[in-house]
Formats: sequence, structure tokens, C-alpha cells
Amino acid sequence: MKIRIAMVAGETSGDLLAAHLIRALRAHLPDAEFYGIGGPRMQGEGFEAWWESERLAVHGYVDALKRYRELSGIRRSLLARLQAGPPTVFIGVDAPDFNLWLEQRVKQAGIPTIHFVSPSIWAWRGARIKTIARSVTRMLCLFPFETEIYERAGVPATYVGHPLADVFPLEPDRQAARLKLQIAPHRHVIALLPGSRESEVRNLGRLFIDAAMLLAQRRPEARFVVPLATRETRLLFEQAMRESQVAPEKIRILFGHASEAMTAADVVLVASGTASLEAALLKRPMVISYRIGKWQYRLMRRMAYLPWVGLPNILCGETVVPELLQDAATPQALADALDWWLAHPEERDALARRFTELHQVLRQDTAEKAARAILSCFPAGLTTAS
Repeated sequence: MKIRIAMVAGETSGDLLAAHLIRALRAHLPDAEFYGIGGPRMQGEGFEAWWESERLAVHGYVDALKRYRELSGIRRSLLARLQAGPPTVFIGVDAPDFNLWLEQRVKQAGIPTIHFVSPSIWAWRGARIKTIARSVTRMLCLFPFETEIYERAGVPATYVGHPLADVFPLEPDRQAARLKLQIAPHRHVIALLPGSRESEVRNLGRLFIDAAMLLAQRRPEARFVVPLATRETRLLFEQAMRESQVAPEKIRILFGHASEAMTAADVVLVASGTASLEAALLKRPMVISYRIGKWQYRLMRRMAYLPWVGLPNILCGETVVPELLQDAATPQALADALDWWLAHPEERDALARRFTELHQVLRQDTAEKAARAILSCFPAGLTTAS
């Protein structure tokens, strides 16, 4: 029997995660077919993309509403194709707003459905677990505390660890990172990561720049590096520098190299999100900040269950790094928080030890563990290589 695996991955992060999963599954199922919605990394692993994963990328509620008809059309067309030629299993990679609707209908057709990357129901929108229970044969969780939540709701779940923990070394080579970026060993270095999306850089770029310049007044020897992933975000940040009347030589903009910038830094100022987890895995002290529209922030706060938004604090279960959000995120407050880390090297060392423990918990060989969990969902009697 030909094994056919349908997948849907949204955005660049989902494409990368799914590509690693395809590679791990091929080790067990060398002749399997993979198809659905995916990006270039998945296609590099032999995936047949009926639509590109970037078609699913939306930025906030307004963009989602504007593109509802387009995305709904793609989803219904995909469902019709899957119903006409049922796959062996369906794997939804992230993109829960798109995938859960699809998974529910695919599951009703008798096809096992796996969702890879639990939605953050522990942070907000907890009622979504009822939809998940109807939609998912098995949930694959990146964080260890998530499985208990699903098991209480009757949803089979497997903890597979976080893929970044497999990629990042337990002991980052700070000297090599500084050498690569041509940064002197004795300099105080602050990495600024205002986000990967244009909306984030618009909201945080000027704020981060002003905080950096306040800190530079206290510590003239400090150097600032800003890794930006796209031309658009770079242009926005350069515009914010001009608005703040900051000379280009005061802040060094990098095209990419976020991991190297954080590894080389003494402290990181970072937008809340996956980058804060990356900083933790690189054992860097940080200050987490975020700003969004006022009405959106009020809505998010009303729906939130936890006292933190940053993954390092959530995973450690306490405030191990400061979070300065919305109105509390002022240039002065951010500069003070960054300066505190620079003035307390013993606290930086203690935090690095805490983050090393966290890293070891999250390092699980995620792709292989996920592949084995998926194989356990295959229909009875279907033989697989192991």
C-alpha cells in the first residue's frame, strides 16, 4: 500500500519545521509521498506543493479579515482534493486557525490527523481545546507542561521537545561569534531584536533605538548590533534611526546573523516571541519588550491566563528576565533594565546556568521523536520500516 502523507505548513517557520519532519519520516518511509501546502525547504525534501506556505501568512486580525475569502477558498479546495484521494495521514504544522478547521473535517472522513506545535492554549483562548479534541488524533507538543493539559481533555499528546534546542549548542562559542562579527572581546555589546515582521519593527524600532542611545550616554564603550532578516525591515529600522537623528555608525545593522549577534552580546533587547527563546538557548540575559495597538493589547490581556508573555519566564515558571510591555516600555525603562544586567555579571552567570537546565529539558531530538509519534497513528496493519 502506497503511503501518502498530506501536510499543511504555514509561513517560513512552519516550512522549516516540516522539512525536518519530512526528512525524519523518510528514514522510516523511504517511498512515502508528501504533498499539500508547503514552502521551499519542504520542497527541497521532495514535497509536492499544491500551494506555497507563504500564501497562509497573515499579520494580525485586520490582515486575516481582509484575506478571509482567499484563505477559505484555498482551504476548501484542499479539503476537496483530500476527500477525493484520501491520504494515509494528515499533518498540520502550526497555522492553527487554518489547520484545525481542515483537520476536523479530515478526521471525520476517517483519516488520522496530527497537529505539530500546540497552539498556546495555556496562555490564551483555552476554550479552543474543545475544537482541538474534535479535530486532532494526536497533538505534538514542544513544551513539557503541555501534554498534561491535553490529556485532561482526552486528547492524546506527545512531548517532542523544541527543535531549536537540538540545533543550538549547549555551550555557545561567544568568542567565535565576536570574531565572525569583528567585535572586540572587551566591548560591551547589546543586541537589539525588534522583531521579524514589518509591523513589529514599526512599533518597536524607534523605541529600541532611543533606549540604546540613552544607554550609550552611560556606557560610551558599548556597541549595538541589530540583525534584521529582510530588506523591508532594514529600511524601516533605518528610517527610525533617521527620525531619532542617530548616526549610522552608532548602531550596526546586520543582514541576518541573529544567532551570532545574540551569542556575541552581553545582553539582548528582544521583542516577545520565538527570539526570546533563542536568546535563552544561547544563554543570554535579556529584556523582553512589546508594543501593539491599544485595543488589541486590551483584548489580549483580557484573554491571557499567565502573568508573563516571554517564553523564558513561562518555561521557568517565574520572572527570570524583565518584561516591559506597552506603556511600561519606555526608552528610560529599557535602558535601565539593560544597564542592570551589564552591572551584575554574577546574575548573568546564574541565569546562564538556569537556561542550560532549560535547554537540556527541551533537547529531545524533536524531528525523530515526532516522526515516531506520527508512525504510531498509522492505520492498523500498515507496515512501516523502523
